[in-house]
Amino acid sequence: MNRRTAAPALFVLAALAALSGCAGAAGPVTDPPAKVAETRSPAPTASVAPLPRSEPVRVRLPAAGVDTAPTGPVLRLGLAGDGTVEVPSETDAERIGWYDKGVTPGETGPAVLIGHFDTARGPAVLKDVAKVRVGDEITVTRADGTDAVFRVRELEQVDKKAFPTRKVYGDTRRPELRLITCGGELADGHRPDNIILYADLVARAA
Repeated sequence: MNRRTAAPALFVLAALAALSGCAGAAGPVTDPPAKVAETRSPAPTASVAPLPRSEPVRVRLPAAGVDTAPTGPVLRLGLAGDGTVEVPSETDAERIGWYDKGVTPGETGPAVLIGHFDTARGPAVLKDVAKVRVGDEITVTRADGTDAVFRVRELEQVDKKAFPTRKVYGDTRRPELRLITCGGELADGHRPDNIILYADLVARAA
C-alpha cells in the first residue's frame, strides 16, 4: 500500500468487519448454494510493476459470468455510520462496488471489490462465484483506459464473525485484489459467511 493511502486505511482497519446485506429478512427468491471449494496456490515469483492511481470502471470475471459493463460503472463504497464498510444497495445488486478508502486496482496494496451473491429480490452479480477456481482471471478496467489483469490465488469462505480483517485490508508489498461476497446456507434470511477471492496483478494492458 502506498504511503498516501496507508494512513487512512490503517486508521479504519480495526473498524472494518464482515460484509452484511446479502439477502433480506424475507430471504431471496431462491436459495442456491453459496459455497466455494477453498483452495490456494503460491504467490507469483515475479509481479507486474504497480500502476498509478486510477479508479475502476468495469469488472470482468468470465468464470462467474460477470461483466459489469451493461449495468453501469463500478460503485464507490466508503464507510457506513457504524464504521463498517458499505455494500451496494439492493437496487444495485447487479453492480460491483470498490472500497474507495483503499488503493485502486493495480496500485501497490489490496484493492477491495464487493458485490452481492443475492438479495431479497433474487440472485445477484456474484451468484455464480462457486464456479471460480484458482488461476481464473479478473480484469478491471480503470478510468485511465488501462486494464489491470489479476489471477485468483486463493478462495476462502469464513464465518462473518471470524472475518480476516487484517488479511483482507492489511498492507501488501505488491498490487493485489480482493473480491468479496456473501456465502453459506440461509439462516433467518441471511447468509452467515463471506466468500473472499484473493488475486495478484499479472498483466496490464492499454
